[in-house]
Amino acid sequence: MATKISVPDMMCENCVKRITNALTAAELTFQVSLSEKSVTIDGCENCVKTAVSELEDLGFSPEIQK
Repeated sequence: MATKISVPDMMCENCVKRITNALTAAELTFQVSLSEKSVTIDGCENCVKTAVSELEDLGFSPEIQK
C-alpha cells in the first residue's frame, strides 16, 4: 500500500538527498518528489510512522495525505 506524505518545507536537491539517505538507512521503500514536495512510502502503517519520524528528526514538517 502506498502512502503519500506531504513535506511542504522540502526546498532543494539537498533536502531530497538528506531525506533519501535517512529513509534508505531506515530500509524503507519510497519515492521522493521535489516538484510535489512529497514522499511516497510503499509499505505498512509502521513503515509510514517510521518515515514520519525520520522526516521530523531531519527537521521537516511531514503531513500524511488522506
